[in-house]
Amino acid sequence: MPGLVSWPTNLGGHVAVDRTPAVEGAAAPDAPAPPSRWRRVGPVLALMALAPWTAECSWGGFTAVDALVVVVVLAPMYGGAAVLIRETARRTGGGWPAVVLLAAAFGSVQAGLVDQSLFNPAFLADTEFADTQATANATLVPGLGFSAQQAVDYIGNHIMLSICAPIAIIESFLTPGHRRQPWLGRLGLVVVGALYLLGSLLVFSDDGGRKGFLASPVQLSFAALLTLVLIGAALLPRWRHRPERRQGPERGRGPAGARAPRPIWPALVVLVAYLGTALVTGWIGVGFKAAVAGMAAAVIVAWSRRSGWRQRHVLAAWAAGVVGAAALAYAAPSYKPASPAEALIGDITVSVITIALVGGAFWRLRGRPGR
Repeated sequence: MPGLVSWPTNLGGHVAVDRTPAVEGAAAPDAPAPPSRWRRVGPVLALMALAPWTAECSWGGFTAVDALVVVVVLAPMYGGAAVLIRETARRTGGGWPAVVLLAAAFGSVQAGLVDQSLFNPAFLADTEFADTQATANATLVPGLGFSAQQAVDYIGNHIMLSICAPIAIIESFLTPGHRRQPWLGRLGLVVVGALYLLGSLLVFSDDGGRKGFLASPVQLSFAALLTLVLIGAALLPRWRHRPERRQGPERGRGPAGARAPRPIWPALVVLVAYLGTALVTGWIGVGFKAAVAGMAAAVIVAWSRRSGWRQRHVLAAWAAGVVGAAALAYAAPSYKPASPAEALIGDITVSVITIALVGGAFWRLRGRPGR
């Protein structure tokens, strides 16, 4: 289901390149001991609960009363996808570039094949966002019948809020070794995969999910092809980590002597880009969002290659999107009509949860090596 119209976050795809080997089993004299079963399952459950909240509630889409139901119902789909994407990237050694491309593939599946909001011109007609369809129609792609503006917004928000931000937040609560390891075995992957398929089927078949709309064969083929291209790109060998000889804990790949800035700077870059493009519409808006995202991505990728780039930088960049969404919640209506009091309570609840999650994650990183 689409979130609030906002910055496309293609930037997020290149944020925070993790340079440490991610493939479990790589021989290393100081490799951490395998975590206990609970230490592997605990983060999975946390990620499955957080992903639907950041995807659908962090921007004010639901009141505080409805949010819990949304998290429970949508956890198999959103949470299952986040866990599978994270596990795939960690097992293949793809790091954040792979996570972002797989997140974009999830956005294509979700908006194009599952709820089909990308192709359904009446998808928002029964919500408080019905008046946004007029501006979306101004960017219709000939022959395919979808709005370029909505494609950028829907898929972009799935990248940032549905997948990448919750992964970065949950991983920040873990030790560096546990952060880089897969959490699930084969049985666990099968169970989570089944939950994801069942959750997606629930949305596809429910009256409030796909809303009785069925895209044309051409549209479905386009979404499926885009998904396959993105998955193929995510699995390219170029994203896999390569062991590096290190001459010290702070060695990086950037210019000699150049150090990564303080985490506040990547956070500000993402936040300004997110908020600065949130209300821009039309073809000009689509181009503006792409340009801003590209420039922000270039800056952050350059910073991520410097020495001293750590998990706190990763967290700062991704969490900035959630902070921006929580700030915009006060200006955005919920899907369903709500009284001013209900809306305000919901927005305040979002702010409190966001502060607790982001603040707690940064607190956990204090004093840890590789933080």
